[in-house]
Amino acid sequence: MEQNRRLESLDALRGFDMIFIMGFASLISAICVAIGHTDCWLDLQMDHAQWDGLRHHDTIFPLFLFIAGVSFPYSFAKTKDHIYRKIFKRAAVLVFLGMIYNGLLELDFSTARFYSVLGRIGLAWMGAALLYVWFGRNTRAIICAVILIAYWFICMIPAPDVPGADPLSFEGNIVGWLDRKLFAGHLCYGTFDPEGLISTLPAIVTAMLGMFSGELLRAEKITGNKKTLILLAAAVAMLAVGLLWSIKFPINKKLWSSSFVLVVGAYSAAMLAIFYWIIDVKGWRKWAFPFKVIGINSIASYLLPAIINYWSTSEFIFGGFASLFPKDWSAVVLRAGYLLVAWSVLYFLYRKKVFLKV
Repeated sequence: MEQNRRLESLDALRGFDMIFIMGFASLISAICVAIGHTDCWLDLQMDHAQWDGLRHHDTIFPLFLFIAGVSFPYSFAKTKDHIYRKIFKRAAVLVFLGMIYNGLLELDFSTARFYSVLGRIGLAWMGAALLYVWFGRNTRAIICAVILIAYWFICMIPAPDVPGADPLSFEGNIVGWLDRKLFAGHLCYGTFDPEGLISTLPAIVTAMLGMFSGELLRAEKITGNKKTLILLAAAVAMLAVGLLWSIKFPINKKLWSSSFVLVVGAYSAAMLAIFYWIIDVKGWRKWAFPFKVIGINSIASYLLPAIINYWSTSEFIFGGFASLFPKDWSAVVLRAGYLLVAWSVLYFLYRKKVFLKV
């Protein structure tokens, strides 16, 4: 039954999401340079917006968190035993792995960064999971609205240590001020951290949006085609509200603004609808296998490049072939080699049924 079976579309979508930070974004940028289109629209999409605005690279993190939310109604339905222990354990492990990724093993505690991407996923997912366990769907929908509106009002408060500054600027936002007070010297950008404490609140909503989607996909009495249409309709609604809200509260990934939550939530729901319809409704699965290899081992795909030097391996294997090309195209060959090496490691783990689960 669809209620209980694993959604192959989730693994494929997660893999599609992760491939960009595994090296595909760098490969696209290298190709843009090679064909003489540096800083073209496509090249710009492969990096984050500096502050306000939205590029494709800004969607990767929230889409991953959204997918983590989609999975929870399935895992919760399978077993409710020791659910709190499981939720807190997973959050703690992700926070710890995030600190490892940030260099905790270097033992330089004076400048160690405590916040992290994995930590944000762990804490935001934990908050959403607890709300899922405690409240019904309608109550959770109200909580989502309250969080996003409350966060908007919070962000209208200027940072006390930067008098006269725009409260939505990099220097003057209250989000950065609190992190400076709590963890000065341990922040990503010195005076600001994009995975800071207050901005975890709207990130909880991102995970909750995924959980709403997971509940929908588990519904037995709704056909796959109708589920797809509902997801697309929800995406249109979130996009409209998010764009209108962005007039007053700009789309901003680093602040994880309320408009950002809705606009990227729209993107996430639409991508889920597309992958779900193609793979789980229509049954067209073979094309998605390369993404599945990545998606089913997503934590490993994120952590392993910090441990294994894929770049040296790419140069060792493909360096000679790359030297046959002009400099810019040589970089393309090596970037493609890097991606192939990274994927091959995950494929090896896939064949050996070794999956890093938290």
